[in-house]
Amino acid sequence: MTIAILFGGSSFEHEISIVSAITMKKVLKKSTLTFIFVDKDRNFYLVDTAAMKSKHFSSGAYKKDKKLTLKKGGFFTEGIFGSKALGIDVALNLIHGRDGEDGKIASLMEFYAVPFISPRMEASALSYNKLYTKFLAESLGVKVVPYQHLSKNDERVVTLDYPVIVKPVRLGSSIGVSIVKSPEALDYALDTAFEYDNDVVIEPFIEGIEEYNQAGCKTDAWELSIIEEPQKEEFLDFEKKYMDFARDSQVMAANISDDLREAIRESFKKIYDPLFLGSVIRCDFFVVDDEVLLNEINPIPGSMANYLFEDFEGMIGRLAQNLPKEKKIAIDYSYIHSIQRAKGKA
Repeated sequence: MTIAILFGGSSFEHEISIVSAITMKKVLKKSTLTFIFVDKDRNFYLVDTAAMKSKHFSSGAYKKDKKLTLKKGGFFTEGIFGSKALGIDVALNLIHGRDGEDGKIASLMEFYAVPFISPRMEASALSYNKLYTKFLAESLGVKVVPYQHLSKNDERVVTLDYPVIVKPVRLGSSIGVSIVKSPEALDYALDTAFEYDNDVVIEPFIEGIEEYNQAGCKTDAWELSIIEEPQKEEFLDFEKKYMDFARDSQVMAANISDDLREAIRESFKKIYDPLFLGSVIRCDFFVVDDEVLLNEINPIPGSMANYLFEDFEGMIGRLAQNLPKEKKIAIDYSYIHSIQRAKGKA
């Protein structure tokens, strides 16, 4: 199977996407990989597998690579003898943040009829925005962490008890996120967050909270990863998460009860099906007083959360064979023809 890895994008998480794409080179060993880089100006470049090193992008060397165009059916190189299709079986959207997770790439793939692994437009819109994610979860009967929403021009009043955590609504990878332990530190945290977004969510910061990550997808059956208990630190900042996105070795499963494992998986399934069909996502959960609470949805997790699966490459292949199909709409101009006939025109 030939998989096109789409990465980069016009995003604060551009560099993390490059790290994730390089990791796919290590993980998808049996597949034929085609790397398609989206630069900050949203140009598509065909990157040779041997050139998949971070310096190739930071130095600007990628600008010498072949430019690609996106047309009906896929990506094409252009030459004096016309267009030549790349010949891929499926595109894997690995663009973190804006462009990749907000629905732009999903829209392009659907519009140009390119088979792709990624959340579709509606799923992207709801999971890219942390506030909408909470609305979605609550509508599905999945409990969430208590929260408050503030916009940039709102009065800076926090109704939750300190300490709290401040998060930009439309960013991942801990960018712009701060832990606030007193009212005196609030303004600085909000100023930092508002540099990246016009909206924030504020949540209680619970020290030592139990946290668990569940990834998975649905092919012809459920394919769920192990449940991971991430490393215990007060806060995983951008740099720690940046390095975390390069993981390519399977981790150990969390030592939890069967009841808790089932509760986490049931919450994951409620979130995933049917909205996220066609994608591999990771949901991060908190457990408070034996209650499972959704913390975040990672619609395009770092390095696709490959380290949580025993057969990641096989799962990607099976998912590629079970992608949702957009319904075809028959357009026969019958309405216009009926009007013309009524007017006595041919």
